[in-house]
Amino acid sequence: MLNDADRIYQNLYGQQDWHLAGARARGDWSGTSDILARGRDAIVEEVKSSGLRGRGGAGFPTGLKWSFMPKQSDGRPSYLVVNADESEPGTCKDRDIIRNEPHKLIEGSLIAGFAMGANTGFIYIRGEYYNEAARLQAAIDEAYEAGLLGKNAAGSGWDFDLVLHRGAGAYICGEESALLESLEGKKGMPRMKPPFPAAMGLYGCPTTVNNVESIAGVPTILRRGAPWFAALGRPKNSGTKIFCISGHVNRPCNVEEELGTPLKDLLEKHAGGVRGGWDNLQAVIPGGASMPILNKEMCETQLMDFDSLAAVKSGLGSGAVIVMDKSADVIKAIWRLSKFFKHESCGQCTPCREGTGWMMRMMDRIVQGKASMADIALMEQVTTQVAGHTICAFGEASAWPIQGLMRAFRPLVEQRATDYQPPQPLAQAAE
Repeated sequence: MLNDADRIYQNLYGQQDWHLAGARARGDWSGTSDILARGRDAIVEEVKSSGLRGRGGAGFPTGLKWSFMPKQSDGRPSYLVVNADESEPGTCKDRDIIRNEPHKLIEGSLIAGFAMGANTGFIYIRGEYYNEAARLQAAIDEAYEAGLLGKNAAGSGWDFDLVLHRGAGAYICGEESALLESLEGKKGMPRMKPPFPAAMGLYGCPTTVNNVESIAGVPTILRRGAPWFAALGRPKNSGTKIFCISGHVNRPCNVEEELGTPLKDLLEKHAGGVRGGWDNLQAVIPGGASMPILNKEMCETQLMDFDSLAAVKSGLGSGAVIVMDKSADVIKAIWRLSKFFKHESCGQCTPCREGTGWMMRMMDRIVQGKASMADIALMEQVTTQVAGHTICAFGEASAWPIQGLMRAFRPLVEQRATDYQPPQPLAQAAE
């Protein structure tokens, strides 16, 4: 288990003061100007060598992403955009960071903005996070009053403004280019890449989009040093991660733990175990609704990090661990997720616009016991025609839950199909 001294988020549960005074007592805003005095390149290299990978879902190396920003301005401003549009079902980590540790995010935004040559940062927060947005704005106001933002931010000589922007509740705006479209006041639809945001992002200017957890952890990493962070977790999966454990466990919780922690330990030690005991476990979705489901056998030895989950054709995603015991109908649960993805598709790409509705209706037929083996084979084929054939990763997000279900619970799905009795034609029924 992670030592308390190694926790980045000392107030994750909101038991202490979230205001600037409380944040400073926990070490935030300590020596910020000294960190910036190291220079842009040194900060980027330190983040690179720490091994920090994006905590939003894709796990792309954070320092490498920052290094794509232009070293010299061509006259256009550069922007930092923080993605706080936390809409993945089961995920509530960024919400607790914003609610209880807002100054970590604000300080991290200043440091990241400086490292990529941005004088302005935007935090795009989910529309439903009304109270969190109010608290974050209050913390931003505190930072301005204390001289930590604005002209000569934190006495560093760097000017940095931070703007909080509330979204309107669309899941697709969690995709970075759809987020930028929404921030510009347009409909939230993903952009074709290239050009990538680092070349042409917000308002056509160089932009980097990072997740809340990625940015909020940076000040602590730079204070304690890259070797400290790199020593936590596993090779190429460094550091700590906030896991959101929900569903059929005795104590649902958010917990910061090292990457590479066994899933079984995560559930037993932090969430009070599976309801009814470990033998009552049926399935776990390991990283938010879009990640493929695992059955009990897979959960026995599963490690919770990017590469270990990718090895079993699932993913760490947002770190939202959704637990189902044997009382759950896993087929119905995946149908419900397919309904969610159908509803949230922006409709820009034909495979996604048509395929999400098609997959939802096929899953509905399976739930009702009205699908044949041929229907199931056809549905599997359709998932491969959606995943990988869309502008953004939404196609994969909608197809992966069904593909995961077929890998982990094929006998259960096929049993529903075996029990299927096709309706007889009226003429035969009359005989």
